[in-house]
Amino acid sequence: MSEVQPLNSTLGRGFSAPAEEVRVTRTAAALESNGITVLRAPNSAEAKRTVLDLIPAGSQVHHGASQSLEASGIAEEIESSGRYESLRSRVFGMDRATQADEIRRLTASPDVMLGSVHAVTETGSLVTASASGSQLGPYASGAGKVILVVGTQKIVPDLKEALRRIDEYAFPLEDARAQAAYGVHSGVNKVLIINREWTPDRITVVLCDEALGF
Repeated sequence: MSEVQPLNSTLGRGFSAPAEEVRVTRTAAALESNGITVLRAPNSAEAKRTVLDLIPAGSQVHHGASQSLEASGIAEEIESSGRYESLRSRVFGMDRATQADEIRRLTASPDVMLGSVHAVTETGSLVTASASGSQLGPYASGAGKVILVVGTQKIVPDLKEALRRIDEYAFPLEDARAQAAYGVHSGVNKVLIINREWTPDRITVVLCDEALGF
């Protein structure tokens, strides 16, 4: 595992500022052409409303740890409103020593998977990294529906810059968060790149004009 390094201020500004409208428009068009539905939200409150409108009451919903979902209030709504069957809340009440197989199967194929990504390219690819990989399977194919909330600060020109954003910007921030929250380092152990979605209407990206998450 890499040790946390101070962020270069110039690099931080480049990867943390919301993208200009022309780049957002170009990215949205590229995602749509790759089979990924795109919705726009001017702020986190509207992103939350949009996401919740997409999920029927009573749906089985799962999400991993996501700063975007936390900051927008979506995670709290899913877990505490009582309107949804929150798999994350259910898993927290299970015994990982004796119910590991059940947990694995339960979280691998939820009806609805919520989350975010670490980068989205102007050519229409979604890129996310994970220490455990637990959310990557549902993103790729396991979940019936995938809804991703993505601040436009995550827009980058291409895959090379997407991986750079992960390694040099998102990872140090997530590593620091993991140490503070869990007392362990994170890691760029598994990386998922979605270039195109095969199933119509399976993946929806809510592009938020506010900076959300890492």
